[in-house]
Amino acid sequence: MSNTRVARRYAEAIVELAEERKQVDRVAEDFGLLRRIIAESRDFASFLRSPIISKEKKGSVLTTLFASRLGALTMDFLRLLTDKNREGVLGQITEEFVRLRDERLGIVNVDVRAVLELTKEQRGALERRFEEITRKKVLITVSLDKQLQGGFVAKVGDTVFDGSVRHQLELLRERFVEK
Repeated sequence: MSNTRVARRYAEAIVELAEERKQVDRVAEDFGLLRRIIAESRDFASFLRSPIISKEKKGSVLTTLFASRLGALTMDFLRLLTDKNREGVLGQITEEFVRLRDERLGIVNVDVRAVLELTKEQRGALERRFEEITRKKVLITVSLDKQLQGGFVAKVGDTVFDGSVRHQLELLRERFVEK
């Protein structure tokens, strides 16, 4: 079974259990911490994926590191993952959890790349526009991209909205060539 399917199954299970126990926000907070640590620490990510380290050792290390920082449900989930030798897909599980939770709450994530940081007014205008387009609540994540000459590029799921200066110039050139 592929890691994507494994991650989706575990994420679905933890979302349902968290909803049942009314701990979705706590698990989301815990998974946010785990995602950041996995993203920032190559050593930790390698530790999780290592087939050489026994599951007992991994369980002990995870308990030592996180018992005081994570909720009981999340710790139980980490223990389950180590028991089933699935801790290597923890990063994917946390990403899938966020996607499933947002889907259930009617939230759409919009990734925006821009040359400069957006002002509050610009962010608000983008949020309102994408809420009109998607008819859902929008969370915007902005990253800076010095490759853009101006404007922005937004990605909603698999759809890309290209409002970059380069793209606008290409469209203008195409119009001139047609006429």
